Amino acid sequence: MNTEWQNYLTKHSAVVKDDSVIHFGDSAAELLATETTTVISDLSHRGLIQFSGDDAKAFLQSQLSCDIYEIGLDTAKYGSYCTPKGRVLANFIVWQHGDELFMQLPVSMLHAIQKRLSLYVLRAKVTITDCSDQWIRFGIAGPDAIALVQEADNSLNDFSGPMCMQHTEKLSILYHSINRVEIITTVENAQILWDRLARHARPVGFSCWDWLEIQAGIPAILPETQEMFLPQMINLDAIGGVSFKKGCYPGQEIVARTQYLGKLKRRMQLVHVAANSAITAGDALYSVETGDQSSGNIVNAAPSPQGGFDALAVVQCSSDDASEIHCHSLQGSVLEFRSLPYPLPA
Repeated sequence: MNTEWQNYLTKHSAVVKDDSVIHFGDSAAELLATETTTVISDLSHRGLIQFSGDDAKAFLQSQLSCDIYEIGLDTAKYGSYCTPKGRVLANFIVWQHGDELFMQLPVSMLHAIQKRLSLYVLRAKVTITDCSDQWIRFGIAGPDAIALVQEADNSLNDFSGPMCMQHTEKLSILYHSINRVEIITTVENAQILWDRLARHARPVGFSCWDWLEIQAGIPAILPETQEMFLPQMINLDAIGGVSFKKGCYPGQEIVARTQYLGKLKRRMQLVHVAANSAITAGDALYSVETGDQSSGNIVNAAPSPQGGFDALAVVQCSSDDASEIHCHSLQGSVLEFRSLPYPLPA
């Protein structure tokens, strides 16, 4: 976390641990507020990699599952980076600002992915840089999110759709949805904007933003879940994170074969788990059908405003209809299935 930004947030009651804002004094109240009102959240728990150079787009096109050439100054994309066997090493958002491309992903994944991508640069004119501390990012979510941001910078246009972007002289804005916005700016301007926005939006810790991501059905691969899933298993095909028209990239053959042969056996679902003990990424799931064999895994989980945990879980495509699914063991808490906010491909 940028030191100047951390000092600023700390002076405004933020409790910071491991470079992430845990809360602003009352985690439970902040989570309840996230469900019903407009909130503001620092996003330093997400890292940012910058790709510069004449070959940056061509290089990323050959490495990632999304179509980089569909990204412009006004459009961002979800995507993934896979092993040759098609297993997801990381997933992220990619956007363009000026001539540079930016990849946002969990900070715990950043250095490993930056190092791995750097191995394949070879003679390409690409520079890969960790710029997490250079650009401050924070999110506004809730019924008044877009109106508040437009009031803070009256040069912004109206919302034109999910994953659209706008750039002004002082900031970039990424519209995750009609009620969730991310601001990318300098540390100096971030302080000015936070002051304005926090008068009308409640500051909350990063787990509140993660809960919103779960409700939106947006996964985040973490070290605990690396190489567990194909992109389609975590619904990246449903949210525009996989192109089946572009050329080769690591794992492309297996990803395409799964798509066209219809052999996908597991899909990500939104669930609630009424559990007292923690539910975390990578936790195994079990059903009577599979016995001692795991029938799936938790992708992401966060405390629910109503108690227990809300989570994204990859389960066998037939399991949610056939029998109860339990977390940790057959004696563990039962998963309650909820509706995703987007349709899954047939």
